[in-house]
Formats: sequence, C-alpha cells, structure tokens
Amino acid sequence: MSAQNSPHASGPPPPRQAQASKRANPLRRPSDKFESWFLRFLMLVLVLGLPVAALSAGLTVYESSMRTVQAQSAQRHEVAARVMSTSQGVTTEGEQQAKVRWTDDNGTVRTGATLVDSGTAKGATVRVWVDQDGGLSSQPMSELNATTTGWFVGGMAAIGVGVGFYAARAGMCRVLDRRRYAQWDAEWDLVEPLWSARFRR
Repeated sequence: MSAQNSPHASGPPPPRQAQASKRANPLRRPSDKFESWFLRFLMLVLVLGLPVAALSAGLTVYESSMRTVQAQSAQRHEVAARVMSTSQGVTTEGEQQAKVRWTDDNGTVRTGATLVDSGTAKGATVRVWVDQDGGLSSQPMSELNATTTGWFVGGMAAIGVGVGFYAARAGMCRVLDRRRYAQWDAEWDLVEPLWSARFRR
C-alpha cells in the first residue's frame, strides 16, 4: 500500500471553522453590547465592592462600639444593694421592678428603682450598676455586644450591595427592553405595509 493511500498519511490539516464571536455576530444589537459590558461592570462592582463595603462598615462600627465599651466600663461599676420593696408586675424577661438602697463611694446612702429577678425577696442583696456620680445606671456594653454589632452591620452592608446590584441590573434590563420594543414597533410600522401588500394581490 502506498503512502498516499494510507489512512495515516500525513498532510495539511483540514481548515478549522472560524468560531463566530459575539463581536462578529451581525444580529447583535448595540443595546446587547451595552448590556453585556454593563453587566460585567456590575459584576466587578459586586465582587470588589461587597467585601470592601462589608469589612469597612463592620470594622467602623466595631471600633466605635469598642470605644463605647471602654468609656462605659471606665465610668460605671457594680455595687451591692439591698432590696427594700418589690412591685407585683413581672416583665416578659422574668424581672420585676424593685426599690433598692445602696451606699456610694462617698458613704452616702442612696435609693432608687431597678429591675431584679422575679421572686427576689425583700431584704435580699443584689448587684446594681452605678455611674461616677453614684446614681443607678444600666450595665455597660460588653465586647460581645460590640462584636455582634460589627458583624450585623457588616452583613447588612453586604446585603445592601447585593440588593443594589440586582436593582441596577433589573433597571438596566427594563430600560433596554423598553427601547427594544419601541425599535421593534418602529421597524414593524415600516415592514408591515410591505407584508400586507403581498396578500392584497
């Protein structure tokens, strides 16, 4: 068998068909090109902007909350107080209003109202938070509260970027579709009489 008739004979490879690219597609409208590029831009904003927005917002709120934690921790402290009387009502958290008495750092006896656990007996000793002036105060913010707040705000920022992405994409599609429908209507107004004339013959 000759080399020319051999199925394994070497020769020039068959020409490959040129793959039609999107740019060379004659049916691709300018609006399609704009939509493609705008979608790529939105994807870039989503990929880069989502983590940046989440981290920056979360860290900013966390640092601000930590400053609050440090300030409140320095201005407030716990003291022992004695329950003088309690009210009958109980809150949803299982606490009740009580009148308590304590002695501040200057030796002055003070009284005030605060929440204590339900069922606390009269004369029982409870721990209350007081400020620098010796008055009753709420418990200072903890580091856990600051961390939780930072994560929450960071997550909300990420969700906001995602919602903005989908809103921008939906708005773009709606505007482009309205223009396309208007263009189709205008073209049909030109073509329809020619089609109708074919059936009048």
